[in-house]
Amino acid sequence: MTDSVPPFWSPRIAALEPYVPGEQPRIPGLVKLNTNENPYPPSPRALQAIARAAQEGLERYPDPASAALREAVCRRHALRPGEVFVGNGSDEVLAHAFFAFFQQPGQALLFPDVTYSFYKVYAQLYGIEPALMPVDAGLGIDVDALAARAAQGCAGIVVANPNAPTGIGLPLAAIERLLAAAPQRVVLVDEAYVDFGGESAVPLIARHPNLLVVHTLSKSRSLAGLRVGYAMGQAPLVEALDRVKNSFNSYPLDRLAEAGAIGALDDEAYFEHTRREVMDTREGLVLQLEDLGFDVLPSQANFLFARHPQHDAGELAAGLRARAVLVRHFRQPRIDAWLRISIGTRDQCGLLVQRLQEILA
Repeated sequence: MTDSVPPFWSPRIAALEPYVPGEQPRIPGLVKLNTNENPYPPSPRALQAIARAAQEGLERYPDPASAALREAVCRRHALRPGEVFVGNGSDEVLAHAFFAFFQQPGQALLFPDVTYSFYKVYAQLYGIEPALMPVDAGLGIDVDALAARAAQGCAGIVVANPNAPTGIGLPLAAIERLLAAAPQRVVLVDEAYVDFGGESAVPLIARHPNLLVVHTLSKSRSLAGLRVGYAMGQAPLVEALDRVKNSFNSYPLDRLAEAGAIGALDDEAYFEHTRREVMDTREGLVLQLEDLGFDVLPSQANFLFARHPQHDAGELAAGLRARAVLVRHFRQPRIDAWLRISIGTRDQCGLLVQRLQEILA
């Protein structure tokens, strides 16, 4: 918040602390490992679909229901069209979900204190009281504490699985415990990174009317620049999201985004190849970082969370940046000693290790 508030601002906007995204600098020869983008290009089928879509129909509005894309998501996850909602990136989908489900008077929304920091911003934006539940000593989500607090009453529960920025995943049994603890509230599971080794909660949707699962095509489908996300849940939850969308922006996805997303979702072979490359590179990088003396949390995401007991994380990040390697350092309690390192190509990760060797030496 600025010291001097412009006179036309509403009080809630004046009090907001907006989300700060990872920087996107223009540095020649940069090895960019700070925003969890996929190091591999999108599926050729996605690029071909975008090129075809660019040749026709751009003078007309896109389908407001994005029916073809919803059908592609249904094919991918064995769901029915009424169980899928699509939006302009998973962040927009999350924003609509917070508005639709978590404004419950007198009740607090539960989420971990170390997680995706946009959750707190959305709570502030919509006037939702957040109840931040501390992660455990190993930075894992404390399911026991969340379930116990939820049983006393809450506005809902939000967990990222695998969690960000730690990369630690929860088993489905833990998700089911949370669903049982708050049967009258929505449990939102943000699975932005699930394709890199996590366990998806989508198979639980049929049994749990309070489960909403959110995915993005930015990570495992290499489409961060296209902005496509979707939510999956039983039909009443999707209907609520549609009501919010159609009261906010009835045409959230353009024709190019929808075409590219369908192409990417339908190219299973390319998806499997690139995600396996990322996971294999991740496991190799873990060993290399441990050889350099780093502590590395177990990750089921396309990034690692690592710290060096003898070196300040901020200084390490600055040293890497001076050598044209970008990683993410969060200056916040409990995790300011850690670096989040996105998984690049094998060559990019090799260069990261070389630069760290120089700094540590």
